[in-house]
Amino acid sequence: MRVLLDTNIILDHFLEREPFVHEAKALLEKIESKEIEGFVTATTVTDIFYISKKSKGAALSKQYIRELLTLLEVCAVNRTILEAAIASNSDDFEDAVQLACAVSEGLDAIVTRNMQGFSDASIDILTAGELLTRLSSET
Repeated sequence: MRVLLDTNIILDHFLEREPFVHEAKALLEKIESKEIEGFVTATTVTDIFYISKKSKGAALSKQYIRELLTLLEVCAVNRTILEAAIASNSDDFEDAVQLACAVSEGLDAIVTRNMQGFSDASIDILTAGELLTRLSSET
């Protein structure tokens, strides 16, 4: 399974946000063990740095991003993606960009805590817990 991790899932892990950190950590472990293939958008990476440097500092935030880049594939955000996001019915432009990237890459799902931002999605939108449950039922 190939999934796009929304910004909030990565931040839950890095910023250790309770109670979400445990599912985010388990999900990243599934990616590390190659049970699933993980993706993020280029804009997610910049958002992670901007948000996390406030509490973790620039050096630690850069180190975390270096580690993420070894683990996850990065979906490019280009003109085509932005035009698709603008043309969508979504009022949430950031989520529309995430969705356009996931669809462009042929991904199976987006993993997020912000389900309402993806109401018109053509692919599965799952919480980390839902994906973990799905993976455990497949084994």
